Amino acid sequence: MREMITLQCNDCKNRNYTTMKNRKTHTERMETRKFCRSCRKHTGHKEVK
Repeated sequence: MREMITLQCNDCKNRNYTTMKNRKTHTERMETRKFCRSCRKHTGHKEVK
């Protein structure tokens, strides 16, 4: 079952992106590099509750 998750910037802590994730196959928190509009650069984004 796929669920909606929110990604938060590691630098400025803004919640910029939402995406879908299958919680049965990926139990750990997702982390990816994305563009943050507040920081105006590519930063790491982690999954938050």
